[in-house]
Amino acid sequence: QVQLVESGGGLVQTGGSLRLSCAASGRTFSIYVAGWFRQTPGKEREFVGAIRWNSGGTNYADSVKGRFTISRDNAKNTMYLQMNSLKPEDTAVYYCAGRQGSRIAVRGNEYDYWGQGTQVTVSS
Repeated sequence: QVQLVESGGGLVQTGGSLRLSCAASGRTFSIYVAGWFRQTPGKEREFVGAIRWNSGGTNYADSVKGRFTISRDNAKNTMYLQMNSLKPEDTAVYYCAGRQGSRIAVRGNEYDYWGQGTQVTVSS
């Protein structure tokens, strides 16, 4: 099993920045891809971006491309989501997820492990 714990959420003004962290523990060697998703009440969970754990290759949703950056620290088994130029529409609960498959997937049901989520609120 793999445990994922997000941190770093909070309240920020429009145009501000936040960095989320996702710490993995347990059988972390089983994760080939780690991703970030977000969800607002009444909406489907939305793909934000993902990273291949070994190569560092990334993929982003168009809505965050150029503003968000995913990185990872292999030694700490931690993934990061650096969010810049935040907008009110970025307000959501952000989840990190781990996938055993090697392909970067954009659908949540293709991920095997999930964190509990962290709230990000961007005020206008």
